[in-house]
Amino acid sequence: MRKTLLLLVPVLLLSACNWGITMDPAAKNVRTAWSGDVSACRDLGKVTVSVMDHVGPVDRNDIKVRDELEVLARNEAAKMNADTIKPLAEPDAGSQPWGAYQCGARVPTATPASGHAAPTSAPGNAQTFPIQH
Repeated sequence: MRKTLLLLVPVLLLSACNWGITMDPAAKNVRTAWSGDVSACRDLGKVTVSVMDHVGPVDRNDIKVRDELEVLARNEAAKMNADTIKPLAEPDAGSQPWGAYQCGARVPTATPASGHAAPTSAPGNAQTFPIQH
C-alpha cells in the first residue's frame, strides 16, 4: 500500500500542472496562424506567456507545454480584441512570445518561404494543420 501511494504522488503532481489553464469563451474565436502571412492584418501587439516546463527534475511533455502556451496566448489575445495569433519564436524554458492581430474575415495564408503548408479544410468542416517540429 505504501509503495502504491509513493508511485501515485508523482503522477498526481505531474497531471495537476494544467488544472488552472482553460480556454476563455472569447478565446475560442481566436485563430492560430502557425505559418500564415499576417501582413494584411492589423498588428495589435505582442503577448508573452509562460507555463512550467518541468516539475522538479522532471521535464513536462513538450506537446502539452506547447498546447498550454497556445491556450494562454489565445486568452490574452481575446482580451486585446485580437482574432488571430502567431508564434514569434519557439518556446524557451516554458515561455513563448506571440503576435496578436486583427484580421477580420481574412484568413492568413501560408508564407511561401516558410516551407510549411497552410491549414486545409477537410470534409465535415474539420481543419488539418501541419506538424510543427
